[in-house]
Amino acid sequence: MKYNITIAIRLSVICLFLFAVLYPFVIWALAQTQAAKGKGKMIEVAGKTYYYHIGQAFDGDHYFQSRPSTVDYNAAGSGGSNKGPSNEAYLDEVAARIDTFLQKNPTVQRAQVPVDLVTASGSGLDPHISVQAAYVQAARIAELRGLSVPQVNNLIAQNKEEALWGLFGPETIHVLKLNLALDNLKNKLGENHGN
Repeated sequence: MKYNITIAIRLSVICLFLFAVLYPFVIWALAQTQAAKGKGKMIEVAGKTYYYHIGQAFDGDHYFQSRPSTVDYNAAGSGGSNKGPSNEAYLDEVAARIDTFLQKNPTVQRAQVPVDLVTASGSGLDPHISVQAAYVQAARIAELRGLSVPQVNNLIAQNKEEALWGLFGPETIHVLKLNLALDNLKNKLGENHGN
């Protein structure tokens, strides 16, 4: 018995050192080699600061919408809803999101609504949507911004992010980058019309 307790204490001390001291130090040291020193990638535009790797809400229907977030895009408390696909409250919530989306996008059929526009990611902070989720919003964006659908579709195509190493996962759209490009396009068009 004494022998087993001694081994357990030693193993606990070793694990404590490895996982509570050494591992965090190695990760911290690697982060210091990056440009942002482990503080995350930030984008500053027109005096506003955005966090690149954190999903965020965009006010107004003239922007591409992100995935829903169960934590209101609060990075301090990331997490999913923890409700299963048969939970009635969850199904009602998804149905309400679908109805709201269809109301704002009358050219879209119910079967065309991508799942990532009506369900939250596991963290509630995913900054990406599927390419289809961007294209399905194009008609609304074009109408509200006074652009043509081909102009918006072209902007989406320019902002596609390839799968990791071309192998893992689907192509995605980074919603913040796309919305900033959308604002930039509108500004460029306004300048061109002004000249």
